[in-house]
Amino acid sequence: MHDDSSNLEVLIDIDDDRWLEWYMPDQWHELLHKIIQRVIDEIKIRTKVEVSVLFTNNTEIHALNLEYRGKDKPTNVLSFPNLSEDELRCLPKNSPYPVMLGDLVFGFETLLEEVKTEKKPFLDHFNHLAVHGMLHLLGYDHESDADEECMKEKEVAILKSLNINNPYQ
Repeated sequence: MHDDSSNLEVLIDIDDDRWLEWYMPDQWHELLHKIIQRVIDEIKIRTKVEVSVLFTNNTEIHALNLEYRGKDKPTNVLSFPNLSEDELRCLPKNSPYPVMLGDLVFGFETLLEEVKTEKKPFLDHFNHLAVHGMLHLLGYDHESDADEECMKEKEVAILKSLNINNPYQ
């Protein structure tokens, strides 16, 4: 399901079948392609890029969160950037080969619990986390108040363009 005219390749692995209660793999691919394309358009990336996505569960994302972030708990999404800030600033133009931006990992139970607790539509929350994770792959963070505000503004603008309400209200 790859569109050759697109500058984006999304690679998906689903290792927990509960994700399939929401969408089939081709539908997840279509949704993520749309979301990620909006993010790279907003950030004005003009080269072919690739993003790997893993749909998993709390057990797996907990292990990754502990190993790579030192946090002993599951989470909703993890981002593993493949490029440094310098590499992001110097992306090649018109490369025949896609640049691997990195990996996104989604944890099912945590996401579902947040949806119930915050009374948000599942797919709206998922879309927000996908945008949030992509911005991390592209060098955005929320370590300082200014960085957090900048990142939130980008998230809200991208989500609005996808007809999704501001998740911070």
